[in-house]
This record gives sequence, structure tokens and C-alpha cells, in this order.
Amino acid sequence: MATTIPTRPPVFNLPNQLTASRFVLAIVLFVLIEQDAWLACLGVFVLASFTDWLDGYLARKQGLVSTLGRNLDPLVDKVLVCGAYIFLLPDGDKEGWLKPWMVTVVVARELVITGLRGFMEMHGAKFGADWLGKIKMALQCAALIAIFVALEANRREGSPVHWIVLTRDVCIYAMLASTLLSGLQYLWRAVAVFRSENYTP
Repeated sequence: MATTIPTRPPVFNLPNQLTASRFVLAIVLFVLIEQDAWLACLGVFVLASFTDWLDGYLARKQGLVSTLGRNLDPLVDKVLVCGAYIFLLPDGDKEGWLKPWMVTVVVARELVITGLRGFMEMHGAKFGADWLGKIKMALQCAALIAIFVALEANRREGSPVHWIVLTRDVCIYAMLASTLLSGLQYLWRAVAVFRSENYTP
């Protein structure tokens, strides 16, 4: 009786191509931030965020989930988001709406949790994103969109628009709170795994 060996999805499938395109869009975004092209920044970032949703949707729907995609997708997300906040820091620090400690919180959380997730999964522990991590990502994106809208409105009007500025600031602090909470939750989960009898270093 012949046995069929399950075929692996091609490495450079459509979802992974979308992920790669998001990396290119991240580079374009950083250049546009340097040029103060805020409306273009908004368009590129929204497009990049859409590819993030689309590649995951297609991977699940078409059965194209791969090890490369599972690792590359969150890595590119972190490059996009962390890079955007880093490039925005000079403008934000000058105007007071984005401080070095805020960017440090975002970048440090992503670096620590990425390293911790890799270590835990290397030892067989499930350590994927949960609902709080997804809320964190959504709020990080919402804060960036609000920042780009506020910068473009300020460029057009010549002075800050109160309700846009308020929305931007609320999004930034909500993003920071969710970033800290999700980081602490991941650390708590890691400690629980370390203490469990099933974990063997």
C-alpha cells in the first residue's frame, strides 16, 4: 500500500511574498518620514498594515502556513513598527508627544519577548501571540496612524488641531499601556512554563 508524503508549501509562496513586500514598504516609510511626507506615510503604512492581515488570512485559507512565514511575519512587523517610532522620535521629542523613554518601551518589549519566545519554542513550549498581544499590535498601528494624521493636519493648518492632537495622545498612551501589559503577561507565562513539571531545559 503506497503512502503519500505530505508536501510542504513552497517557501516563497504568496503570503511570504506579501511579508517580504511589507519589509520593502517599511524601508519606503522610513524614507518618507525623513522627507516629512506625512500623507504618503499614512498611505504606505495603511497598505503595509493591510498586507499584514492579508498574508495571515491567505496562509490559513490556502494551507500555506510555513516555518519561514511564522517567524518572518512577526519579525517584519517589528521592523515596521519599531522603525517607524524610531524615525519619528526627532519630531516627537521636539514637539513633546513622543519621548525617548516611550520608544525604548516599545523596542525593548519587542526585543525581550522575541528572544524569550524563540527560547521557549526551541524547548517545545507554545508561546504564540494571544489576545493582549494582538490588542497591543492594533494600538501600536492606531497610534502611528493618528501621528501621521496629526502631522499632516498640522502641516496644512499651520497649528495643531485640538481633537486630532487629543486622539493622537490618547492612542500613544493606550499603546504604551498595552505594550507594557502584554510584555508583563508574556514574562508571567514564561515563568509559569519554567516552573511547570513539563519543562526540561
